Amino acid sequence: MALIILGIFAFITSIALIRAKEPFSRFAGTVRFVAFGLIILGILTTCVKQIDAGYCGVQTLFGKVQNQILNSGLNIINPLVDVKDIDIRTQNYTMSGVHDEGEKVGDDAIRVLSADGLEVTIDLSVLYRVIPTESPRLVRETGLDYRDKIVRPITRTRIRDNAVYYDAVSLYSTKRDEFQSRIFKAIEADFNKRGLLLENLLVRNITLPASVKAAIEQKINAEQEAQKMQFVLQKEKQEAERKRVEAQGISDYQRIISESLSDKQLQYEQIKAIKELAGSSNSKIIVMPSKGSVPLILDGKN
Repeated sequence: MALIILGIFAFITSIALIRAKEPFSRFAGTVRFVAFGLIILGILTTCVKQIDAGYCGVQTLFGKVQNQILNSGLNIINPLVDVKDIDIRTQNYTMSGVHDEGEKVGDDAIRVLSADGLEVTIDLSVLYRVIPTESPRLVRETGLDYRDKIVRPITRTRIRDNAVYYDAVSLYSTKRDEFQSRIFKAIEADFNKRGLLLENLLVRNITLPASVKAAIEQKINAEQEAQKMQFVLQKEKQEAERKRVEAQGISDYQRIISESLSDKQLQYEQIKAIKELAGSSNSKIIVMPSKGSVPLILDGKN
């Protein structure tokens, strides 16, 4: 457009030079030629618009948004239209309690009230993108600052609306996936009405009140101690059972031995022992009869 304006200005200058006196009038033809060249070049450049990959173009003619979009690549357009590049790639909007981690500086986590009246803090990331065919309507109805007008307020509102159906501990543990699925459906419907596509919703962190966290930790510690005590008791029972079985085995062994030994068996064992002693070259054996059935054996070394 600037080249066209410059060319028109040069053409007007050439007309003025024609009426001027020598030697200026002789440059009128050259200036007119340059003017036509600038106008043609300006028309060519303004009629061709390049759209980068990952973007689409929305055309505006005298303030009115056109429904036809421009796809990536080279496009032939009306030189009078104004083209706005719209990012149609996946975008991320994070709301976090960690400093400088989210889109907003400082603590931007979402604080909600659970069903049991406790305040729960939620860190969240929203993955979304602009629907290319809906980009003219998005520009017409919302503008280019749709992150602050749509993404942020709708997400925070829907999370607060749905958190009231769950108590704090359930949000933190058993109902977390259900809660994430529920808010995804609610936010997805609102985004689609505005020309945005919700790709994913990531609940990054759920922080419970300090009192609730302390109670949960105490409960977990108590459960771990109870499990430890059950293990100790089970081990003691197994050890007692082992000792009982061992004592029973010893008792059975002694009973069997006492039942199998008779007087004749004992006399036989005595004879064997005396025979072995008598055959030894290093000892003297004296066998003396005794009143009982077992003879008295004396060592005659010293």
